[in-house]
Amino acid sequence: MSENLLQRTFQRVLGQWRDIASGDDRAPLSPDLPARDADRVRKQMRACLEGRGGEVSARGRAAALGRGYLSLTDEGRARFLRILATEFDTDRQAVTAAAAGLDELDDWGGRKRRERQLRAALEPPRLRLLTQFNALPDGVKFLVDMRATLLGLAAQDEQFADLEADLKSLLANWFDVGFLELRRITWDTPAAIIEKLIEYEAVHEISDWDDMKSRLGTDRRCYAYFHPRMPDEPLIFVEVALTEGIADNIQALLAPHGEPEADDADTAIFYSISNCQRGLDGIGFGGFLIKRVVDQLSAEIRSIDTFATLSPIPGFRRWLEGHLGGEPGELLTRGERRALDPFHVEGDDEKRLATLLAQPGWHREEALAKALAAPLTRLCAQYLAREKRESGRAIDPVAHFHLSNGARMERVNWLADTSPKGFAQSCGLMINYLYEVDHIAGNHESYTGAGEIPASSRFRALLR
Repeated sequence: MSENLLQRTFQRVLGQWRDIASGDDRAPLSPDLPARDADRVRKQMRACLEGRGGEVSARGRAAALGRGYLSLTDEGRARFLRILATEFDTDRQAVTAAAAGLDELDDWGGRKRRERQLRAALEPPRLRLLTQFNALPDGVKFLVDMRATLLGLAAQDEQFADLEADLKSLLANWFDVGFLELRRITWDTPAAIIEKLIEYEAVHEISDWDDMKSRLGTDRRCYAYFHPRMPDEPLIFVEVALTEGIADNIQALLAPHGEPEADDADTAIFYSISNCQRGLDGIGFGGFLIKRVVDQLSAEIRSIDTFATLSPIPGFRRWLEGHLGGEPGELLTRGERRALDPFHVEGDDEKRLATLLAQPGWHREEALAKALAAPLTRLCAQYLAREKRESGRAIDPVAHFHLSNGARMERVNWLADTSPKGFAQSCGLMINYLYEVDHIAGNHESYTGAGEIPASSRFRALLR
């Protein structure tokens, strides 16, 4: 989210909580949370957990604590969260006492009572404190943004990891897909929501409001998931183009165009999926979103019988450069070497490719682009289908996402994204993943169960 949008969100929450915050807790904290104010925060946290004075008082204390957190700098928030992470953690002595002798208990009732005691001891007090924010206006959004901060802190310091995991567990329960609302975004959607989609777009930047209007035309669809406690905050959204045939070039797909009737289309191209809330990372909605949109479009437009993506390949260029800088080997086939001979580049396969790809605007030199098409397309297919993590999943994150959701690799497209980002990510290559409704479940099982990569015969031919 942009800094401007983030500040507006914070100001709205601060304003809503101003009249709820109670008592002496309303006095402002110093932004970096020095020691004297850290003691005040500890006192506020303990007061929230003690729960004196009923529901109204509890909401007031939680609002005051939350307002204090929002008023802090990044350094101050890190100190605030460290207090929560280290001083309101599980009571290890209580856990040890509850677990002592558990395996030796023979009577069923006694064992069950001890197990309940152990479960209660394992729950850190901070969970009860975090849950109190759920009762406040925009409290769920507050916790989502807090986890976004924690993700960055936990990556640098293990002390924050358990607190981040606790908050993720809470949010995973609250954001179960059964609670989410699917909405179609149109030009009549409130401007505040459309503005957020422009800000959140992570795959193909939306240049201005005219670009956004084009993406909401009659031959386009945009759908987003919302949560009832965050009705004005999209969680994730997908952009779809309704086309005749499977698209193979993103610049052509996004170019200003007339608006043919959607009934003329036979294919739905998913060309952008963007997560909007960093704090919900790891709580997956994307697969459910695609399936819901497939069902909705199937029912709405009977002529559409093909569902595919036009997807980026974000890790290919980095993977290729790793090979180009490695030990000399036989990276090219004999025919590919002959095709590059007219360009008079000396050295082994790796050096020749590296030199040619370093030439500015190489893709605009027709003969050179034609000579590079075969090796780069073949190597890209190899990267997508054969390069895997230790877990057996595809190393490319977008490939893993679509394969996990039951798609198959359909076609690698040459010079499909000629933007600077496209060349930086994948030398301009993109891929179509195909969602065949009758094979989604089988493809999902093949990939997640056996690590097999479902692929078309056209794609597999590149691997020979």
